[in-house]
Amino acid sequence: MTTLDDRPTTTIGTTTTTPTTAFDFVPRAHRPAKPRTYGLTEVRGPYYSTYGTRHLQDVLEVAGQWVDGVKWAGGSFALLPREQVRAFSDVAHEHGAYISSGGWIETVLRYGEQYVDAYLKEAKEVGFDVIEISTGFISVPTSGLLRLVEKVKKAGLKAKPELGIQFGSGGDSTEAELAAEGKKDVGDLIERAKRALDAGADIIMIESEGITENVTDWNTGAVAQIINGVGLEHVMFEAADPLVFEWYIKNYGNEVNLFVDHSQVLQLEGLRQNIWGNKSTWGRIVNPVFGD
Repeated sequence: MTTLDDRPTTTIGTTTTTPTTAFDFVPRAHRPAKPRTYGLTEVRGPYYSTYGTRHLQDVLEVAGQWVDGVKWAGGSFALLPREQVRAFSDVAHEHGAYISSGGWIETVLRYGEQYVDAYLKEAKEVGFDVIEISTGFISVPTSGLLRLVEKVKKAGLKAKPELGIQFGSGGDSTEAELAAEGKKDVGDLIERAKRALDAGADIIMIESEGITENVTDWNTGAVAQIINGVGLEHVMFEAADPLVFEWYIKNYGNEVNLFVDHSQVLQLEGLRQNIWGNKSTWGRIVNPVFGD
């Protein structure tokens, strides 16, 4: 007879691991152990909220097993001493999380190739693992995007193009400003994403502006087109709003890759594992895993 003292195990392929959570006798939706290749949670580094290594250490000591990566935002690392940036990377790596640059390459590109090369060199030196190639504010042809992917990969870093349907995304533009710019074609985004993946990109970040951020109505049709056209496992969606990441989990399951604020890790993971939820998700998130 099974008792509450017989802790359940989680089967991942042919490997069985013991959960490392309290109250693990309560069933929950399946989540693979780190390092994960799907159901990734990337969190925002210092930007809107200013914090350092001690705060990051606290966050990762509490929730590190559910954090796959930490993303800098707005080039904020360029305002800190180099040793501070390196220390931030070291803390993340100690907890099995990668460090992403965020989309600051848009700024560097304005000054020419030698600056891009120097940027990638220092990125490696301070412990970055992923270079996000964002083009929300600049117009880059697909051929140029592919050359950037190649350059990042040659530098020994992972390439993560950030694509969107809203020109002017990636900053603090108002809804009215973005509306005046108009939206891009979703089909073009899908084609660029496919070509970037073929060129060696590791994953595609999807900008939230024009989809779930700074819009009157969410553009859920664009999400469906992107997932169907590129593949759920190949994209990560910006979703730094609880209502947004709940919608993604409810509609696409707990294997969707999401970028959220660092303060939201446990709230998101609670949804992923079906231990909590709102009216529309309570008790409804399921991810069955079957043995051989």
